[in-house]
Amino acid sequence: MTDRQTKILEIVTRQKKVEVAALSEMLGVSQVTIRKDLDALEGMELLTREHGYAAAKNMSDIGNRLALRYDIKQKIAQAAADMVSDGETVMIESGSSCALLAACLAERKKDVTIITNSAFIARFIREINGGVVKTILLGGEYQKEAEVMVGPLVKTCAEAFYVDKLFMGTDGYIPDIGFTCGDMMRAEAMKSMMGSAKNAIILTDSSKFKEHGVVLQSRLKDIHKIITDSEIPADAKTTLQQNGIQVEVVE
Repeated sequence: MTDRQTKILEIVTRQKKVEVAALSEMLGVSQVTIRKDLDALEGMELLTREHGYAAAKNMSDIGNRLALRYDIKQKIAQAAADMVSDGETVMIESGSSCALLAACLAERKKDVTIITNSAFIARFIREINGGVVKTILLGGEYQKEAEVMVGPLVKTCAEAFYVDKLFMGTDGYIPDIGFTCGDMMRAEAMKSMMGSAKNAIILTDSSKFKEHGVVLQSRLKDIHKIITDSEIPADAKTTLQQNGIQVEVVE
């Protein structure tokens, strides 16, 4: 994604609906150029196009969550991709930063296999780099808004595998306790996947350290590493490190 496309995405996400002419004036480029950028962003499912304007996706849609703080999430995803070797098999749970990680792996790595419970991720990366990444989609009950599989079948499917790394997102953080999720079934799916991985790695922008989900997804002792941005609260960073968790900060 170009710098201009990132700016367009930020504007549309903030204003919800913006005319092509207004974007052209704000960014100092032609409407033809703006339309091409919007086509590209729509192709990545980050916004929707209608006649004469662009609109943000529904807030419950993972595509809209992907658009929020996109540049930071992209840096987090790139840092996570650096942890993965060619030929490796990894698990990736649903989430916006996780989807960007999957895309990075598809673009940059060779012979990588992704095991995921996210139908969105499977669809998001299907044509990247000719669709060379092998994707194994765990079965389960389909949550249509998040495009993710949940329920006991996820556990049954995950038990067939064991990997070195599981990458997952989070909805919130409780100091000295752990990370939280806003959905009980998604939290259970994450716990099931954690049982099939040596190291659990959380990808999250710093805003989640100010949120509290209602369901505990993982205790601090269960997490190997956090990748986040430089706005992580200092006390949260200290607590994580005191609990033996590696904290990688992207700028």
